[in-house]
Amino acid sequence: MLAQTQSWPTQITGKRIAIIVLAFLFSCGILVAYPSQVLADKNVNTVNVEQLLKLLPNGDRWKKHMTEELLPFWEMETALGQPLGNFPTYRCNDGSLYNSQSPCPELKYAAPGIVWVEPDYRDYVRAKSRQVYAYGVAFHVTGDETYLNYARAGANYLRKYALDSQNGGAYSYWHEPEHLPGPEKLQRTSQDLAYALSGMGFYYYLTRDAAVLKDIIQVKNYIFDTYYEPTLDLINWVKEPSPDGDQANQKELVSQLDQIYGYMLWLTPTLAEPDQTQWKQDLNHLAHIIINQFYSPQQNLFWGAVTNSNIKHLGTPHTDFGHSVKTMWLIYQIGKLTDDLELTLFGENHAAEILETAYLKKTGSWARGFDENGKIDPDKEWWSLAELDQVSATLGLVDPSYAVYLPKTYNYWFNYMVDPENKEIWHMVSAKTNKPYPCLATQPLNESKCFPKQHSWKNALHSFEHALVGYITMQQIHNQPVQLYYAFKEKPEDKFIYPYFYEGKVSQIINHSTQDNSSSIQEVIFTDIR
Repeated sequence: MLAQTQSWPTQITGKRIAIIVLAFLFSCGILVAYPSQVLADKNVNTVNVEQLLKLLPNGDRWKKHMTEELLPFWEMETALGQPLGNFPTYRCNDGSLYNSQSPCPELKYAAPGIVWVEPDYRDYVRAKSRQVYAYGVAFHVTGDETYLNYARAGANYLRKYALDSQNGGAYSYWHEPEHLPGPEKLQRTSQDLAYALSGMGFYYYLTRDAAVLKDIIQVKNYIFDTYYEPTLDLINWVKEPSPDGDQANQKELVSQLDQIYGYMLWLTPTLAEPDQTQWKQDLNHLAHIIINQFYSPQQNLFWGAVTNSNIKHLGTPHTDFGHSVKTMWLIYQIGKLTDDLELTLFGENHAAEILETAYLKKTGSWARGFDENGKIDPDKEWWSLAELDQVSATLGLVDPSYAVYLPKTYNYWFNYMVDPENKEIWHMVSAKTNKPYPCLATQPLNESKCFPKQHSWKNALHSFEHALVGYITMQQIHNQPVQLYYAFKEKPEDKFIYPYFYEGKVSQIINHSTQDNSSSIQEVIFTDIR
């Protein structure tokens, strides 16, 4: 449980309060708007919505993207693990496993900090968890029971081996081949702990398995009880120095942000009381922490860290368009979930500003952010492109003009980010060549921009969420129903059935038997997604 929500900074409240007061006066008839007078001197940017809709793909394109351009990489035998569910952290771009005798260039020459194979081979919990999430999404969209079985196997593996039953929480990784868990309990980052719950969390979202929820709540409570520091009013990064150089005084955006993104936002609406109310309060408080301590009004970005003043500048890790637009998106969603108009307006307005800044008209694509000199970095990092697309599509549900970027940014994604030969998504694509950076022995590792498609930080989560959000939002924008699949152990009331973290009307539920007739699968048809 977090401490009580802090008050808003004055630079945020003033404009918002004015809007609310004016709205109240209009509703009372005290003020009357005269559109012809008010708008006479304003230039209003208009969008041809009919033409825009013709350019936007519908949900079928996103289903095709998932089944033909993503899943083949994750259906390979090498992806499934031994035993099934013990998904590997590293694979080469062709899907083959790491071979220490003859390592592929993308793993051998990878940029620092993402591949741990020599001399310390680390098998990461967060990577396995993200793959569970992806198989869950694949089942959610296609209804194919195979992917549900993969997700179940992965969730069960994590519950059995990744949870620290002695100390609480979850391990971050195992040292192989000894399979020794690490690091020490207070050296684990709060971000890693959040992502340990992503796979189990999505499996629970699909099934409502009470035993899985019990594990999730225990880990969530451990994170908040152990890492939340009341005197600082934030969630700490680590509690003691780690072997990787993490320090106890670090104040990281993602420590707060990924509690929201990694599991809380899309699980909260599924919870019964009193957990739902408590989680809503925690989400609301996290949003206020992030705005109060990490937001720069001058840059309209969130600092990636606020440990000291020296790192509050452009070009630092996590101070970029991707993290900032994702944060605005989540603040917007929290505002809607908790009936907090201040948060909703803050997230929507500032997210729209980031989209405008990040969009590169010349190439019809998104930029990564600003470098330390304030110059645009035009290279393409997969997760950042996904977040920018997702925010544009989400806001497009309210006003289609927000989706004006998507015809071109979607085309860029499909044309350049997909590996046409072995499928899945490239980690990084050069803006100059529209191709991945080469993996060369002649390049110093500290200057490397070589990234494999699968490593300790890149698994399937972002590409599959991108497809899920693309499917849901594009179906709604085209006024088509959204068809999603669940495997409820016991069907909940309709008010607890959500299309991811959106809202929608449950118009129909069709029951199907599993292949062995042991349980049922629910095909849920949603309309009016918002």
